[in-house]
Amino acid sequence: MSNDKITIVSGLPRSGTSMMMRMLEAGGIPSLVDNIRVADEDNPRGYYEFEPVKKTKEDASWLERAGGKVVKMVHLLLLDLPLDREYHVVFMRRAMDEVIRSQNVMLERHGKGGGALEDDRVKQIFAAQLKQVQDYLQAHPNFHVVEIKYNEVLVDPKPAVHNLNEFLGGAMDTAAMLAVVEPSLYRQRQDPS
Repeated sequence: MSNDKITIVSGLPRSGTSMMMRMLEAGGIPSLVDNIRVADEDNPRGYYEFEPVKKTKEDASWLERAGGKVVKMVHLLLLDLPLDREYHVVFMRRAMDEVIRSQNVMLERHGKGGGALEDDRVKQIFAAQLKQVQDYLQAHPNFHVVEIKYNEVLVDPKPAVHNLNEFLGGAMDTAAMLAVVEPSLYRQRQDPS
């Protein structure tokens, strides 16, 4: 692993970003986290968050500590990254209905349910945001991106782990990465019908 490569795990909320952080950490990339947000019923293995990421637009100095590490950023925050360096982005995709269902369950559990927006409207907003981010990443060659489908990882993680290992330089501990995938945590499955 190059000790100056900045690896970012991104995607919509509830798209498997915390699972991917665990996989990459197990594979040999240290996580840049602060553990302020602790594990709970919604993320029993932890959230893998780093608070300074949320203020990247105002202060991106945390990037000086990010070389050789992996950090998690929600999708829209990628737009705030300075364009003076290269980023290797592992972008998580998950069936939109599952993302929304998982988010609704989490909000309900924290007493924040019954939001004003209908699920269909949230789906439209998320789809537009994903297109905006995807277009931005494609327009800036300093972003190197691999997309990983959460749903597929939980069914058979081997192809994703192979792709990740190739994308990140070929020196990952792939057996350790496979060992941390927990299909039992795949709780908001889309009805296949």
